Amino acid sequence: MVARLVIAAPASGSGKTTVATGLMAAFARTGLAVSPHKVGPDYIDPGYHSLATGRPGRNLDAYMCGPDLVAPLFAHGARGCDLAVVEGVMGLYDGASGLGELASTAQVSKLLRAPVVLVVDASSQSRSVAALVHGFASWDPEVRIGGVILNKVGSDRHEALLREALEDVGIPVLGALRRAPQVDTPSRHLGLVPVAERRADAVDAVAAMAAQVRAGCDLEGLLALARTAPPLGAEAWDPAFESPHPAPSLKPPADGSSAAGPGARDCAPDLAPRTPGPHEGPKAHRPVIAVAGGSAFTFSYAEHPELLAAAGAEVVTFDPLKDEQLPPGTSGLVIGGGFPEVYADELSANERLRKAVAELARSGAPVAAECAGLLYLARSLDGQPMCGVLDADARMSGRLTLGYREAVAVRDNSLAVAGTRLRGHEFHRTVIEPGAGADPAWGVVHPERRVEGFVQRGVHASYLHTHWAARPEVARRFAEGCAR
Repeated sequence: MVARLVIAAPASGSGKTTVATGLMAAFARTGLAVSPHKVGPDYIDPGYHSLATGRPGRNLDAYMCGPDLVAPLFAHGARGCDLAVVEGVMGLYDGASGLGELASTAQVSKLLRAPVVLVVDASSQSRSVAALVHGFASWDPEVRIGGVILNKVGSDRHEALLREALEDVGIPVLGALRRAPQVDTPSRHLGLVPVAERRADAVDAVAAMAAQVRAGCDLEGLLALARTAPPLGAEAWDPAFESPHPAPSLKPPADGSSAAGPGARDCAPDLAPRTPGPHEGPKAHRPVIAVAGGSAFTFSYAEHPELLAAAGAEVVTFDPLKDEQLPPGTSGLVIGGGFPEVYADELSANERLRKAVAELARSGAPVAAECAGLLYLARSLDGQPMCGVLDADARMSGRLTLGYREAVAVRDNSLAVAGTRLRGHEFHRTVIEPGAGADPAWGVVHPERRVEGFVQRGVHASYLHTHWAARPEVARRFAEGCAR
């Protein structure tokens, strides 16, 4: 049984990421093996979680993967660990629009049978905090709020007033954190700046979060609360079970340093993509699937390379900002999300790699591109030449496109057969203008009806982020296409 906590809040901006990341790092520095998780489709927060714990940050999304897969995916990530910390999304009871509690932090806490710690921004209240906490604790009797952490407390006097008000609520105060600008992380148009773009500063920020949490929180009380979680009773998800091929163990990335203390140990097996050595070629019996990484392409789910590896592929990372060639023997390409708009000049300047990507796509090799990958495959991005695989031009806009989507594959492609239905997520401020006669990838059926993306030879490019654990046949089909 893994001890576990869910870190939630009444609303976004209350300090969940600071508290959750700080707790992960603080507990890891005591020598505990800490498993980090994030509710919802967010890609950026798990990067900070990974830095804090030395483990892959993993998402738990009841919309994209379905409620029944939440506990097995959690058990897979937390296998062998001492403690799991789950950072919530938005407000505790906020979920997929119009679908009740689906994909909310509250739902995930119930699926995990985990106690909730409510992080409250106390900066503009005193006695009213009691009414707030009481309301959240009584709204859903199945959600167990086991403690409160007061954030952005102004002074000792302010803290005393808050604690006094909460005495009658019957929920213990397990921490009080002062306002601390040094733990803030920079943001831009899609949220926090990813760890890969500011690793040195991010290490310092995570260390500051850990120090603040150690100074202001009752770590013993929080750990005791986590240990009250009952047995989960869920069998761990296994990427090897989803594939007829045995899953090889892959080496972790070369830069997989963490802010965890020296006593932190490994828990779940790490099947992250690896970077080959300078004299290392592909393994002859396994197709090489190149996965874009580096600062421009930071959005991915940990389970995707695990599924590809389990399907028999050799998964190798490369950096489109630095590498001028694809990895030796590449027979398939995965380009996930990120911020190519921030690095358009550098991506465009790497002409040799752009040509290599275009040649691979023209050969008919399977290419899967999501959001940032879609932009990279376009003819241009904000006027800068990209790979030119797609007859389309992309540009930044002032409009945020955000939300869950339900979609159906329009035609057979490298990821799915026509009619395959799955759920995904969109999150971007760019628009893409396709040329005439483009073949779409998806027919979006909810929340609106439209076609989206591109299918062209082996290329599948779309704004839609998907989670392959929900449909493991996607990874198998892609890997088998690469093997051919």
